[in-house]
Amino acid sequence: MRELISMFLTFARVGAFTFGGGYAMLPVLQREVVEKKGWCTEDELTDMYAIGQCTPGVIAVNVATYIGNRKRGPIGALFTTLGIIFPSLVIITMIASFLTHFAEYPAVQHAFSGIRVVVCALVTKTIYTMSRKNVRDIATLLILICSFAAVALFHISPIVAVVVCGVIGFLLHGGKKEAK
Repeated sequence: MRELISMFLTFARVGAFTFGGGYAMLPVLQREVVEKKGWCTEDELTDMYAIGQCTPGVIAVNVATYIGNRKRGPIGALFTTLGIIFPSLVIITMIASFLTHFAEYPAVQHAFSGIRVVVCALVTKTIYTMSRKNVRDIATLLILICSFAAVALFHISPIVAVVVCGVIGFLLHGGKKEAK
């Protein structure tokens, strides 16, 4: 039971102290579950991000559920999922009850403008960190550029992009063992 409570509290901390949704949570998740807890490796977490992006729901919830299930089965998945969503439920309920009265105030609008900029910075940091770790050669750089263009410029579904890039990656590197 102690481990389940630790899992809940770890993911509640991630959920409480990150703003902006899944991608903004990724650096915090990486620090908590890879560096501090050792529940998975950085490569495994990157794989979970990819899987979480391709499945319905919020990426941070998907990753939390996956890690919980991996560590302790369905009960672990329940505790980590509840941990990641609990702070949001509490915070959103509180904000919703007060925000309708204050949303039009310039100070509140300016605060949200600042928060949106910070979220952009967090997402940019995640992109930078993941790119440094995963772009290993010219082929993976081309996959990155082409997949970004496909999704951002040509509005290709991220699911299609992930599947196509997964097949390309397998075809390019599938039979080779990588040096760590």
